[in-house]
Amino acid sequence: MRRTRPRIFREGGSSTKIIQTRRHFLAGAAAAGAAGFLGSTTGSRAEPPPETTTVRLANGLAGSCWAPQFVAQDLLRAEGFTDVRYVVPDWDKDMLQDTSVWMTRGEIDFDWQFVPVTIAMIEAGIPVKILVGLHSGCLELMAHEGISKITDLKGKRVGVDSWHWAARVFLSLMTAYVGLDPNSDFEWVESKELGLEAGSLKLFADGKIDAFLGTTPQPQMLRARKIGHSILDTKIDRPWSHFYCCTLAASDDYASKYPVATKRVLRAILKSIDLCGSAPQAVARQLVDRGLADNYELLAQSLTGIGYDRWRDFDTDDAIRFYTLRMREVGMSKANPIDIIADGTNWQFLNEIKRELKT
Repeated sequence: MRRTRPRIFREGGSSTKIIQTRRHFLAGAAAAGAAGFLGSTTGSRAEPPPETTTVRLANGLAGSCWAPQFVAQDLLRAEGFTDVRYVVPDWDKDMLQDTSVWMTRGEIDFDWQFVPVTIAMIEAGIPVKILVGLHSGCLELMAHEGISKITDLKGKRVGVDSWHWAARVFLSLMTAYVGLDPNSDFEWVESKELGLEAGSLKLFADGKIDAFLGTTPQPQMLRARKIGHSILDTKIDRPWSHFYCCTLAASDDYASKYPVATKRVLRAILKSIDLCGSAPQAVARQLVDRGLADNYELLAQSLTGIGYDRWRDFDTDDAIRFYTLRMREVGMSKANPIDIIADGTNWQFLNEIKRELKT
């Protein structure tokens, strides 16, 4: 697969749809009743300024679980960052890459990523540290009529996009958990087409596959078109609903060189997660108004369906243990969960922020 280097769009640039208007998101959010989210910025004022004013984040769809990264732009400015960069692929020339590739190549400083993917990075020796579990509930297993449970997938055609390694991992874990062999009990159909309206989503809508694991906002799009139904929702169905599906990881280089900046980035992200969880309609309206999404109803549904309210309640170590063991069971990892936690996590920044919340 041919790859091109991701492009970097700086906030305030003029060459992309992701141009940010000068209207402040926080003003709109406050008008929507967001004044009480995650405390005030008093703690940040008492800290020294960030060692760097630049931060590079991976760009994802604003209509997906990544929405808080876009919401965080003004929060990051309030934390002292004047150069907020969103790294995106060249959509016209490049296939959508997994963001872990960018982290591996040192092109982003923070990666919003599925837990199994980050586990694989840590096992491979990529210098990253998980800082926080973000949320649950951005994945749904969509199927056509006649399929009501995962075991019904036996003998069926299950789609996976060629770039979406995480979807293949999650589907393998989910099917193995109920006794299916993901290597032989159903047919993997790998799509070469990419993009929101292509890939497995299009194959499913056209009836060419029987099921696929949809990421927000794909399930909402299909429901709006009355195509298929969900047979597993990671927000409500155990055991998946009891663990984070996504985490935020920082590069070791950034976190070690810029500890104050790292804490400030994390605080901004957590505030934005609270905004998305507590005022999804207001967030959706702001993102649509800023040109980051084009369907308010779809975006509001997507944000409402994600468990953004769980970052305080779940234990990220539990998610790492759970997914590492499941990956070992299907032969996708040889790692020991204890080693992954020891080598690939740093809870210092999160613990400091949690202490601030109690003062």
